[in-house]
Amino acid sequence: MCGIAGLIHRGKSSNVGSELQLMLQALKHRGPDSTGYALYAENDGKNFIMRFKVGENVGEGSTSVNEDASVYDKRKKLVDNMLSELGAKVIKEDQLTPYSFRYEMEFNDDLMEFSKKIESIESVEILSIGKSLELIKDLGDAATVSERYGLGDVKGTHAIGHARMATESGVDIKSAHPFWGYPFSDVSVVHNGQLTNYWNNRRVLENKGMRFMSECDSELIAVYLAEKMRNGATLEEGMKDSLTGLDGVFTYFVATKDSLGMAKDTMVLHKRINLKIPVTLFHGKKDDTVPVVYSRKLLKIFNFAQKKIIVIKNGDHSLFKKQFKLKILKELENIINNYKNLN
Repeated sequence: MCGIAGLIHRGKSSNVGSELQLMLQALKHRGPDSTGYALYAENDGKNFIMRFKVGENVGEGSTSVNEDASVYDKRKKLVDNMLSELGAKVIKEDQLTPYSFRYEMEFNDDLMEFSKKIESIESVEILSIGKSLELIKDLGDAATVSERYGLGDVKGTHAIGHARMATESGVDIKSAHPFWGYPFSDVSVVHNGQLTNYWNNRRVLENKGMRFMSECDSELIAVYLAEKMRNGATLEEGMKDSLTGLDGVFTYFVATKDSLGMAKDTMVLHKRINLKIPVTLFHGKKDDTVPVVYSRKLLKIFNFAQKKIIVIKNGDHSLFKKQFKLKILKELENIINNYKNLN
């Protein structure tokens, strides 16, 4: 059980750091282990922002192995040397925790080869690269992580975030959300649910040269989308393909430098129900949340049922008004009476 959140300000900037923190803190009961932010901030857009870590948070609740802090300095020096070899020019650097850094840098070559070289250093992981994306994740609730990284004053246009309860993978930063859409600039993903074909998809993607940094099934979504985009698909095309390529119960948000989207599994629409029962679906014609086409699709999973759909002319999404409830109760009464007559 986790919590995901997203917000977007169309055509303007706002204090997205503070706003997302309040949203994620309200979801603390759904995910107390770690919290992550993908903030699309007011950077000048000239240089890349690279967020990376050289180790794990080994504080209370962590499943990571404790390390001496001196190894962090050694790994950082190796990163600096590698950046120099790759021709990247660091404009500004900030050390946010003993294990976490933010670099502003100039770089004009392939991000995939760049990322592979940096992550070839032991225990180094790039959390994100982008010209507006600032991806921050760590152990603790939203308020704790925000204070640790100074996110309260970050201004930007949009953001997505995640409050995580660890279930099938460790309590560590590498398993926390959001996940970067490696190696694409400014792409991030958060997910709630469970993917049942994780290992099969992971093996296929690894054989294609894609990288995984954790055993968290949610990371698969970011890698899956990145591989589609790598082969020429648009982000929207990749998301649509994921509805059949990924299996399980899931909802995920994906963000880029200028957009925010959501995808949800259609698992219920793929399984047939072989019950010989009467089925009636009510749908409000003025429902602006769920199109009536979904109700029609849903009816198709009942193979042998006596089925029908009743579209209520002035009905909204909730059908909460008294006259709508009376129609539903009347139909239920008819179903019960018909059932009695059959017996």
